[in-house]
Amino acid sequence: MTRKRLIGALLLITCSSLPVQAGTHAGFPLQDTANTGGDGTVEQFDTNAYSLPQGNLSMTKRLDFSVGNSFFRNPWVEAPASTTARDGLGPLFNTNSCQGCHIKDGRGHPPAVNEPPVSLFLRLAVPADPEADADILLTHGFKPAPVYGSQLQTAALPAAKPEADMVLSWKAVTRTLADGTEVELREPIYTIENPNYGPLPDDLLISPRVAPPMIGVGLLEAIPIADLKTLADPGDEDGDGLSGKLNQVWDLATEQTVPGRFGWKAAEPDVHQQSMGAFAGDMGLTSSLKPATDCTPEQECDRFPDGGQPEVSDKIANFVTFYAKSLAVPARRDMDDPSVQKGARLFNETGCAGCHTPRHVTGTDPDRPDLSQQTIWPYTDMLLHDMGPALADGRDEFLANGNEWRTPPLWGIGLAQTVNPQAGFLHDGRARTLEEAILWHGGEAAPAVARFSQFSTENRRALLDFLNSL
Repeated sequence: MTRKRLIGALLLITCSSLPVQAGTHAGFPLQDTANTGGDGTVEQFDTNAYSLPQGNLSMTKRLDFSVGNSFFRNPWVEAPASTTARDGLGPLFNTNSCQGCHIKDGRGHPPAVNEPPVSLFLRLAVPADPEADADILLTHGFKPAPVYGSQLQTAALPAAKPEADMVLSWKAVTRTLADGTEVELREPIYTIENPNYGPLPDDLLISPRVAPPMIGVGLLEAIPIADLKTLADPGDEDGDGLSGKLNQVWDLATEQTVPGRFGWKAAEPDVHQQSMGAFAGDMGLTSSLKPATDCTPEQECDRFPDGGQPEVSDKIANFVTFYAKSLAVPARRDMDDPSVQKGARLFNETGCAGCHTPRHVTGTDPDRPDLSQQTIWPYTDMLLHDMGPALADGRDEFLANGNEWRTPPLWGIGLAQTVNPQAGFLHDGRARTLEEAILWHGGEAAPAVARFSQFSTENRRALLDFLNSL
């Protein structure tokens, strides 16, 4: 019996009668070390908790980290400029720095009233014909919107016009738990107003995306694909109600289809391609991997000066990628607290660990010994799961359908709002608290949410204490 089938079988047994092995509960391992990110774990728990290099990074490599950090944090500017290393911004963009979205290397947030949507943007698409649009579906995973492309740029250089305004409003939704507790959720409603490049398509599909935290992405990239394939069960052959699958995406460097790991729909194969995609889509900056931005011919962006060809040199691109892959994971906290320990058991018993896989071991990379052979606790299987209609965006991306999202890692989540007090949870930041995030889960997670909703106040608090200890 495979590991996943064993887990599925165990979950069908009443939790109180489960045979518990040392260091496990309900078939899943219980974290037994504060070193969530392996040997590179750091003890930083303040507003800079997400911004430190791997603790086991060599001194010479820390210099590369610092250079990458400068290009990640500092704003890019309009060309031509005396700052030739970081000019070429736009002319259409969402923000002028990586840090503008990934606030202090952490989560973004939905905009407040009258605030520009800097760390949340809308992905755009239109329905595709599988045969007529086969080529673009192979390389993009979706069909970009005519004129407006694959992402709504809400900012522009002074001589240009942004594509449009994104307007966000909220609808209150109340959930009543078994003990009578009422939890008010908020459902986002997005509208696009004041389009500057002609009417929007009638069949436009939008997908809101908030910037995710950056910690540990190098470790996640180092998990062997074979291990993730072992966790995948797209046909739910074991009947446990979980049907995680690996996305299959286009690798620009090798020009072939490979498993996807990064992005809310796991549409990027590695950290480098994800980073260069952000330069192109979020800031209007070209690189050798992404020589075109999201500007379309109708928008005539080529009439503006550029910052060179490419605008992000390979040297800078590699520094930024190294920086992103080297951000350390903060240590677990409060592991001896009885409520945290109880919550860890409940997390496993409830079935949350069925997708938020607690433990992985990274492979070996001769160039990155700090990321190699590390036992890590990211709480993700890196797979796509159906999260139900309440969270659906209705927009396919490669093999991910409109209901499916990649399981986000949970490590460091208890510090998310220490790093950015406005940080929101889930793919669009709608959840203001971890309890709200849990209650929005549907689809494959619906049985686990039903169990959580039946918990006593004490048990709910224990599970949330566990999450906040991560």
